[in-house]
Amino acid sequence: MGKTELAKALAVQLFSQEDAIIRLDMSEYMEKHTVAKLIGSPPGYVGYEEGGQLTEALRRRPYAIVLLDEIEKAHHDVTNILLQIFDEGRLTDSKGRTANCKNALFIMTTDFHARIRP
Repeated sequence: MGKTELAKALAVQLFSQEDAIIRLDMSEYMEKHTVAKLIGSPPGYVGYEEGGQLTEALRRRPYAIVLLDEIEKAHHDVTNILLQIFDEGRLTDSKGRTANCKNALFIMTTDFHARIRP
């Protein structure tokens, strides 16, 4: 509880805008084939022209809080995307375009502890 409020407060303090938040419900990326939605579908697949949900959001708003909600629910392939972001400070989409991630603050939440309580 309070994670969205924390993200809003950080957005105001860091970027002077409460709406400088990119929130992704990671339970939407549980299956291997859904991970592509983050960076965009490959050429020839449905949704290719739309771009990725994360890459497009970061291209439109590079100064943002990125809230990855319930990260433990994401497919393990999401790790490769996060490694590129955290290692290189950028993310390449399915069209080869680069989104700068150096000015974004990433927050990952989990409810793992809540699920293991007796």
